Amino acid sequence: MAGRERVVRMSVEQPLWRALTAYRLLTMVYAVLIAAFARDKFERPWVAATYLAVVVVWTVATLPKVANAVSCTKRFLGVDLTIALAGVLLTPVADVQARYEDGPTLPSIWTAGAVLAFAVKGGWRWAAFASSLVAVANLVGRGNPSRDTLHNVLLVWVASIAIGYIVEVARASERTLARALEIEAATRERERLARDIHDSVLQVLAMVQRRGTALGGEAAELGRMAGEQEVALRTLVSSGLVPTTRASEDASLGAVVRAIDDAEYEAGNDAGSDGEGVGGAELWDLRTLLAPLAGSAVTLAEPGAPVLLRPAAARELAAAVNAALDNVRKHAGDGARSWILVEDSPDEVIVTVRDDGPGIPEGRLAQAEGEGRLGVALSIRGRLRELGGTAELISVPGQGTEVELKVPRDSRVARGKAER
Repeated sequence: MAGRERVVRMSVEQPLWRALTAYRLLTMVYAVLIAAFARDKFERPWVAATYLAVVVVWTVATLPKVANAVSCTKRFLGVDLTIALAGVLLTPVADVQARYEDGPTLPSIWTAGAVLAFAVKGGWRWAAFASSLVAVANLVGRGNPSRDTLHNVLLVWVASIAIGYIVEVARASERTLARALEIEAATRERERLARDIHDSVLQVLAMVQRRGTALGGEAAELGRMAGEQEVALRTLVSSGLVPTTRASEDASLGAVVRAIDDAEYEAGNDAGSDGEGVGGAELWDLRTLLAPLAGSAVTLAEPGAPVLLRPAAARELAAAVNAALDNVRKHAGDGARSWILVEDSPDEVIVTVRDDGPGIPEGRLAQAEGEGRLGVALSIRGRLRELGGTAELISVPGQGTEVELKVPRDSRVARGKAER
């Protein structure tokens, strides 16, 4: 699986850019024809001719700018809207009667193309901004606007905002579909690997466990270890052999979904471990990091949906859990059992590690810290403190120990169950 990259491209937004390109060309021709048929009514025809020449050159020269979201920059949108507004304000200069009579402006409906570009690029807020400027320019240019003028201004304003909102919904749906496709592909790969491993490695481990138990002596110890590895491997297979990673983005051809090898993903996120990622989409499922810790003496209880955290938070929380289990093995003995409980809430992720060992005598942790043994202080509490979380240890002599680890959830990270 290493080195492979599965790429899926999709776009709900791309047809809108093609439609906008066609709209700009058609409305450019329409504006020129309207001005040509009404050339006798212009007091200053050279103003109209000069402006429309600029519109024609600008529209044709900037066709690549409206081909996709990447090419459509803020600078282009600003200049495009400025040309449209200039045409509206120049209309009464070319035709003095335009201030008193209803009629088309110099750019006519070409102006709506500039507003629609704002809507497709930035959503309804950008559309509201651009259409409001166009509305002000129309009202100023008319002097005494009629009911039809007000109606047209309101129509453009409402329509552009509606289109911008639809674009935002389409983008959100596109990202959700990208995640669903990626999860589906990961599930199929997991099932294939589970079948292969079950038919080979797991069968061998099960046989070693049975034969070692039957032979006794040193072979029994080997059988016990094989049994533990079998349980751990089964848990790992059922939870996914590699973390399900997501790197979705809005590219010129639509959303891009990549199934990235774990090492490749790790390298790509070292710079983003502080919580910043490409589009905020790089998340790890905590369950896949905790799954290898389960075994014959460790029981893992986890939610059915992914427990998504930033890579740094997921790694440190898993390391803290592993440190807690190390303390159980070191101080409670090999015969002690441990339980890991993972809870996923809207505000935080809680992992509880409990064991049935002899417990920790009161004051023993403070004494250990005073002696310079800082395993709990650094390996567990230190890690959680750096993440803005907490680690609470409860121990009663003779009744075992419970360690509760809490990590606050980034407000930008959606819970796993909400993505379904």
